Amino acid sequence: MLLKRMCYAVVLATAMATTVMFCTTPEFGASADTPMPPVSGVTLSGLDAHDGTIYQDDSTLYLVGTRYGCGYEWQNANSPFCGFGAWESTSGIGGPWTYRGLLFDPTGMNTTRNEPWKTTCNTGGNGCFNPRMVQRHDGVWVLYFNAPAETIRGRDEAYYVMGCNGPTGPCGASAGAPHGSTRQLPMGACNMGGDFSIIVDGATAYLACSSGSITIEQLDYWWTTGIANQVTGAGAVRNVSYLSNAEAPGFFKAPDGMWVMTYGDPMCGYCAGTGTAYSVAQTAMGNPTPATSPLGVWLPPANVGWAAPSSGRRSISGTSCGGQPRTVVSVDGQPYQWIDLWYGSANETNASVRLEPIVLTGQAWRAPADGQVWRGAIRAFTCE
Repeated sequence: MLLKRMCYAVVLATAMATTVMFCTTPEFGASADTPMPPVSGVTLSGLDAHDGTIYQDDSTLYLVGTRYGCGYEWQNANSPFCGFGAWESTSGIGGPWTYRGLLFDPTGMNTTRNEPWKTTCNTGGNGCFNPRMVQRHDGVWVLYFNAPAETIRGRDEAYYVMGCNGPTGPCGASAGAPHGSTRQLPMGACNMGGDFSIIVDGATAYLACSSGSITIEQLDYWWTTGIANQVTGAGAVRNVSYLSNAEAPGFFKAPDGMWVMTYGDPMCGYCAGTGTAYSVAQTAMGNPTPATSPLGVWLPPANVGWAAPSSGRRSISGTSCGGQPRTVVSVDGQPYQWIDLWYGSANETNASVRLEPIVLTGQAWRAPADGQVWRGAIRAFTCE
């Protein structure tokens, strides 16, 4: 059974349902002088679910991921698009996970573009990835994913959104009325088409996109359009990782209200053993007060020391348990880093997923005595 905890505020991490709550539990919100009990990670094998997410509705967990089993191969334009699968667990994050089917028919038509999904999702072998399911403030389940080939075809709108009949679909045209719609997201700042996450904070949602740099853009009331102003810059914050080679942002909110972002450092296609780094959103540069929204000032831990590596303070893990970080998911208030354990093939059907717990050390988000940014706010991955 899933552990029930006393929660003080509703917090939605990346691609989570609005019913998920962050809780003051010892293993997540321990103070600096409180011993932290171990939090175990989980490795999921045999699902054929990749670059996906986990979300929660009451006592049930759901998992969605990109499928490869029908024969998809990255950068092979002749291979099929296998779609996104959905699974369900009532026994916790370790499963067993029961397969509930595809979120929509990958052999069907993209009615928005009047073309087969195979054309949209696999022109040049670029695929469609990163399924993100959230529950909107009106109760409707909504699926997001990216189609990188859209940018290659000269189209700015590389992110898709579908209405769904429930947490495991069906979505889009197969869902029918009243929720079954498909739309490309018009975005003012997030038009790069790369890995992304959806951040939900109450009734407000944001899309965090990456393609070397990471940008966060607020969505409109119905979470179907970006609101960034190209002239004033309002509604978005750009290059929040201060890097040109980062990807796959994930988010959670710490018990003190601080927004935390993790990301892949550096970006790399289907690589094993890439790093996971992090930043936090503060009110202003040098002000440790948590930002009131993900559009705050994001501060990555700074390097220190003559011979320190460039990622010396921002890295949680240099190898991400032998895989590649994708996003952050939360179960009963405990955030986990989703890590795809790639094995170096263009078809990654059998790649496992590592869910590595993110554990705060209890140290404050403040500058240490040397004047640099904090160190040790998040425990290094143990991969155990």
